[in-house]
Amino acid sequence: MQENYLAKWLSGELSAEELAEFKKSDEYASYAKLLEVSSTMEAPDFDVDGALQRIKDERIGNAPKVIALNPFKKFLRVAAVIAVLMVGSYFYLSTLNESITTDFAQRSEVTLPDNSEIFLNADSQVSFSEKKWDQKRDVSLKGEAFFKVAKGKKFTVSTEQGTVTVLGTQFNVENRKGFFEVTCYEGLVSVTHNNAETKLPAGTSFLVINGKIIDSGKPNGTRPAWMGNESSFERIPLQYVFAELERQFDIKVKTQNVNTNLLFTGTFNNTNLEMALKSISTPSQIQYKIEGDNVLFYAGNTIQ
Repeated sequence: MQENYLAKWLSGELSAEELAEFKKSDEYASYAKLLEVSSTMEAPDFDVDGALQRIKDERIGNAPKVIALNPFKKFLRVAAVIAVLMVGSYFYLSTLNESITTDFAQRSEVTLPDNSEIFLNADSQVSFSEKKWDQKRDVSLKGEAFFKVAKGKKFTVSTEQGTVTVLGTQFNVENRKGFFEVTCYEGLVSVTHNNAETKLPAGTSFLVINGKIIDSGKPNGTRPAWMGNESSFERIPLQYVFAELERQFDIKVKTQNVNTNLLFTGTFNNTNLEMALKSISTPSQIQYKIEGDNVLFYAGNTIQ
């Protein structure tokens, strides 16, 4: 009965008699108090249109952005990708090559994948592809090196002044500025210079100085002199002797009133500078003076 009164009272549908009877009940005072308090409370304002707009903005903001590129910008993007691929390919291919370098007064030994051996003289460099070695036994040389080649496929040494080709042998190659010499110590060596091929049997040399082929004598021993810590020359201009002295001792050579085209025949020691200087100056009839890391060669009493 009172549940019906409560519902009708809240909706204002009680008759006067029913209202009078409901007011006599114990629950009426509590209900009336609750109604009074609730009538003073206000619900917060809610902007329906604003809420809908915020939802739309969030959906648009989170959606993936599509930017239309003009044709030139598309070209730039493609070009950039190509450039990255080219640079990456260059560095990848570069890693396929092994390179060994010696400084002045330094030597090194290199064992190739087929157990061929390279002995590098001072101020020299060899490069080869270890990954492709089974297909091509190719070596690039700057400077001077002695080779002991294991028998097998064609073995090629490439220099700026010529190419040396063998199957299995022992030989020395010196490739310096204005100076190119190949000496065969065992087997047979083929030298290609200016598109002309020369066959070198054991005990012979091929020499080019300043682009001119020079007759050279037979080598002594079974390996080059520099491997025994000596530098040997036969009718070689002094300028190349001085250059070798610089490489072996890491010094700077200067000259005063000395004819550097004078031909020199002799040997100097690669471990004792004083002995080396005497070995060069005495037969050449010139003087020398040591100043720190510099050596001055001069003629007679012309030093200032």
